[in-house]
Amino acid sequence: MHSAPNRMHADPRVAVVIPSYRVTRHVLDVIARIGKECQLIFVVDDACPDGSGQYVLDHCKDPRVRVVRNPKNLGVGGAVMTGYRAALAEGAEILVKIDGDGQMPPELLGRFIRPILDGQADYTKGNRFYDLSMVRSMPTIRLLGNAGLSFMSKASSGYWDIFDPTNGYTAIHARVAAHLPYGRISERYFFESDLLFRLNTLRAVVIDIPMVARYRDEVSNLRISRILGDFLFGHLRNFGKRLFYNYFLRDMSAASMQLLFGLLLVAGGVGYGAFKWLIQDGAPATAGTVMLAALPIILGLQMLLAFLMWDMQSVPRLPIGSRLPSDPDSLNVDAGDRA
Repeated sequence: MHSAPNRMHADPRVAVVIPSYRVTRHVLDVIARIGKECQLIFVVDDACPDGSGQYVLDHCKDPRVRVVRNPKNLGVGGAVMTGYRAALAEGAEILVKIDGDGQMPPELLGRFIRPILDGQADYTKGNRFYDLSMVRSMPTIRLLGNAGLSFMSKASSGYWDIFDPTNGYTAIHARVAAHLPYGRISERYFFESDLLFRLNTLRAVVIDIPMVARYRDEVSNLRISRILGDFLFGHLRNFGKRLFYNYFLRDMSAASMQLLFGLLLVAGGVGYGAFKWLIQDGAPATAGTVMLAALPIILGLQMLLAFLMWDMQSVPRLPIGSRLPSDPDSLNVDAGDRA
């Protein structure tokens, strides 16, 4: 008999984290539009040259607002993690991240926390591609960039059923947030993608929330040419680490063998074919030589495709937030406590 999913109590303590860097033109409007379902608002001044933190203190009277300052600029990821730590210290149960530039409608906050409240997810994120009729409002460069990044993120994170990985409108169960390896998560623009990889190592459930982004007069600090190399390297690194963690370190399965032998067969077939081509000096290859090169490649590709199907079906489905201890240190139980 299946038990009902674990749920939080009816009135969770919800905290909104707003990383602030050159957003003084919009941040007060964002704060004013955050609904009553939120009890705490953390504005993180990430060494902002415009003094975003002091600006909020001087002009905002909302009693929910706390201003946290980073002594030096850490980037969007570093600012969010500073906000997470502050929110966890005040007993928040759900942490929502909203940018301060006005692109993310604060009125959608309830949609993001509902799946976590209902025990259906550990982490929710926005998806601006869900309604195709709304995609036309997105600048072309962002549309193409997100499409490419989404595919790379699917492979590196293991969440094959989500899209728009760089979307920064997110919510996370506090217990899951407490178990994140903050010292190893990227602090700059790779933050959202790297966080998905870290969530997969925890086997957290991630779902998309349809939304529409608004593009007005805000100025983006993102430069594609500056971060492209970092994104490519980060995704390749996380992809390799995820395969090693999930299929060789934590567990060994038929998929592990398919991946290992598939790679060996493809590499062997390509290597043998290249070797024969080099030493024959233009002479036509025999049918046997062609088969000895082609057959391992064909078999190897079949194994790799079978592994890919297995990997796509291994996306986490059972939320872990309610099963994790509130204190990460409590996972370290000595032998006496186990008895």
